Amino acid sequence: MAAKDSKPAVETVTVKVDGRPVEVPRMTPNWEGKPEPTTVLQACKQAGIEIPHYCYHPKLPVSGNCRMCLVHVAMPGRPGPDGKPPMNEDGTPKVFPMQLPYEPQTPRGVIGCATGIIPGMEIYASSPETKEMREAVMESLLINHPLDCPICDQAGECKLQEYSYDHGQPESQFQEFKVHKPKAIDLGPRITLDAERCVLCTRCIRFTKDIAGDDALGIVNRGSYNEISTYPGEAFDNNYTLNTVDICPVGALTSNDFRFQMRVWFLKETKSLCTGCGTGCNTTIGSRENKMYRYEPRQNDAVNSDWMCDSGRLDYKWIGREDRLAKLKGPKGVSTWPSALKAISDHLAGVEKGTVAIVASARQTNEELFLLSRLAKHLGATTDSVARKGKADHLLLAEDRNCNTTGAQLAGITTKRVGSKLSSIAKEISAGKVKTLIVFGEDVTKHGIDAKLLKKVTLIVSDILPSATTKAADYLLPGCAHAEKRGTFTNVKGRVQKFMKALEPPGDALPEWEVLHELVHNVTGLDEFRSIEGLFNCMAGEVKAFKDAELTWAGLGDLGANVKL
Repeated sequence: MAAKDSKPAVETVTVKVDGRPVEVPRMTPNWEGKPEPTTVLQACKQAGIEIPHYCYHPKLPVSGNCRMCLVHVAMPGRPGPDGKPPMNEDGTPKVFPMQLPYEPQTPRGVIGCATGIIPGMEIYASSPETKEMREAVMESLLINHPLDCPICDQAGECKLQEYSYDHGQPESQFQEFKVHKPKAIDLGPRITLDAERCVLCTRCIRFTKDIAGDDALGIVNRGSYNEISTYPGEAFDNNYTLNTVDICPVGALTSNDFRFQMRVWFLKETKSLCTGCGTGCNTTIGSRENKMYRYEPRQNDAVNSDWMCDSGRLDYKWIGREDRLAKLKGPKGVSTWPSALKAISDHLAGVEKGTVAIVASARQTNEELFLLSRLAKHLGATTDSVARKGKADHLLLAEDRNCNTTGAQLAGITTKRVGSKLSSIAKEISAGKVKTLIVFGEDVTKHGIDAKLLKKVTLIVSDILPSATTKAADYLLPGCAHAEKRGTFTNVKGRVQKFMKALEPPGDALPEWEVLHELVHNVTGLDEFRSIEGLFNCMAGEVKAFKDAELTWAGLGDLGANVKL
């Protein structure tokens, strides 16, 4: 007997799009994830036809105010006295193109984003009538729009540019002077508004009220003088303001951080992850000539939807700091990676079990933490990480400010009580029991292991930025930011996600997993991989949570996969 399908059958409706029958779901999740009737715009998208739009966004409440998605449709006739709908001679249901009631020969459009489909509906997405409506709307939107494209940050990503080319008219019938509005308005500490460019789609208003929960924006004035504004005397300042720049379809809202910095068509885009907290928001890095210019949220409905917080978005300037650790440091005669790795390997191979401690940052990758745990197991080393806590919010910001505490716990580097062993490591150093300390990505002088204690051990440190710990290191191994390597993190909900390399590291810096691979091989003899893909698959075969979930590097895809915690 065949196994029963656990998924309920999806009820579908057949409509015609440009004369072609298309079967679409009767109901589609709305911005809150609740089922609502599938709209004309959504039906056309499933048919492979784009309906232009400004105000509509799949993750925002529908407003239907830009009118760019106007579409001419025909509706099936209502049943007559006999209870039967009107039929054509060939037996098919008869449809009636919608027309203006006061001008029967003039087609009437419906708002594609707010009109639900019904069985038998015909949608004329590419008809002359629909095109004429779009041209009229485009002309209306362009009447007072300034010719700012050469200096606008949105150029290259602007829906007004794209739609004016695809759906606009070659000549305008408008003969009056344009309405001028204020430009370069400080809307908040991170946002600049150009009121002349705004098409009043209200995406920013709806996001701020319904997603961020901060009803801070509205429209003031009337008619052609409408403007987006904050409440009098109040700044637009919450931790999610920069999402309004992402969803603004034109160049009205711009990020002060990115404003006038780089043309978007020059940027190389790399899929990455935010390292600001344990949520692990999916991001896109925009870079050019080995310089990072911006972070943007990348859609992942299982993690961050289409959004990310401002604090995480702006947490990247440290990657390009001039004081980055870029020079390998060691005792006399140790100045290259081969000599440093040999010296450290020889030292670790000769230590007594139990005389080594490892402090590994919960911001290291799963792969690096896995290799450190292997090294710790061979050396009988005590391991721990440093806890970072902050106030969580209602949307994305997690209490855990480390991006990979879960990965550190799964690898066995730390326990549920992150940082609980640091004091005992300090005591063991003081007592002379621990004679070698390995530190990856932390300044332990801020967490109970002061500079005096560091003088009592052979100190091996890998880090990205200088600190009191790196200054005291006997061996200093410059590491890489996440944007300079590949790897995976596990977020607070157990989602394993990978990130790609966007930048080249400075100087001698190397990805930590490459360094640890050599050390683990030299000290333990284990050598089962040659690439990050191989390392991940090796780890997934040993770490129980990863093994139970049957994870593979290829299987993670761009959006990751969950493990059971």
